[in-house]
Amino acid sequence: MSEQLVDGHGRPIGDVRISVTDRCNFRCQYCMPAEGLPWLEREALLSYEEIARLVGILSEMGVHDVRLTGGEPLVRKELWNLVELLSALPDVHDLSLTTNGFLLDKQVGKLVAAGLRRVNVSLDSLAADRFFHLTRRDALHRVLAGLEAAQAHPELRPIKVNAVAIRGFTEDEVLRFAEFAREQPYEVRFIEFMPLDADQAWSADKVLPNAEVKAIVETRYELVPLGRERHGTARRYAFADGKGELGFISPVTQPFCGDCNRIRLTAEGMLRTCLFSMNETDLRGPLREGASDDEVVEIIRAAVWRKELKHHVGEPGFIQPARSMSRIGG
Repeated sequence: MSEQLVDGHGRPIGDVRISVTDRCNFRCQYCMPAEGLPWLEREALLSYEEIARLVGILSEMGVHDVRLTGGEPLVRKELWNLVELLSALPDVHDLSLTTNGFLLDKQVGKLVAAGLRRVNVSLDSLAADRFFHLTRRDALHRVLAGLEAAQAHPELRPIKVNAVAIRGFTEDEVLRFAEFAREQPYEVRFIEFMPLDADQAWSADKVLPNAEVKAIVETRYELVPLGRERHGTARRYAFADGKGELGFISPVTQPFCGDCNRIRLTAEGMLRTCLFSMNETDLRGPLREGASDDEVVEIIRAAVWRKELKHHVGEPGFIQPARSMSRIGG
């Protein structure tokens, strides 16, 4: 095993988020314009073999947790073939997927058989009309079917449901999601709206702080804090009667940059050290030009050494990155 990958602030890097495609079958208002975006050409995407090689290198450097994202990762053809390659790597300890759930019921069996161990499903409304308003797709029933199909596989635990908290929209969803967390075996988590929308229409007044979300829940239920796992993003709470759990991810009002252990790889092989990075490091070029593993290691180490101490969302002079969330990888 290589020496642990560490950034210039002394933080060991243990988690990589890998976008497998920039394409998506939804058009969520906080992420993508209604008309979509120009897609990458197929040859621009890292192949499954290239992704597996990079993950192999990273995992030997102590990056043991791998999450596949998009766009919508399940629109990439036969994603289970990549899962199989990655799950076979001895230094990959946790292999997970973030999805909108639309195609999950059709693919989850093959994904689990290939070695997938955890899944997060993005779901911002439990009312069909409001779901359509936000995603521009009449697909709530498909997402719920995907969750149910995933739950049928005991290997996939925990199953997390992520809801983006947007002022003027999510307030009416909070108690519905609280009930959902109590009735269903999923961990429901609220994520504050971040400035990563393609329309660049984000503003601070559109953020619904998780403190307000929690206060809405507490109008009906008593919550008991469970703390935050090291390197975890969610502050977790149980319902006082022990029935269900909620999480609050607050990158805007309570940033967790201090112990951030993540890096990201875009679908075309650009290494990003923060969601809000203004700079990227090309890994696809060196791979395709014949770089050795040792040479790739040095490129990665140099890039990660420059990892940002923190993001500056909400601070004077903050600049939103040109890439939207769908082009970075969630």
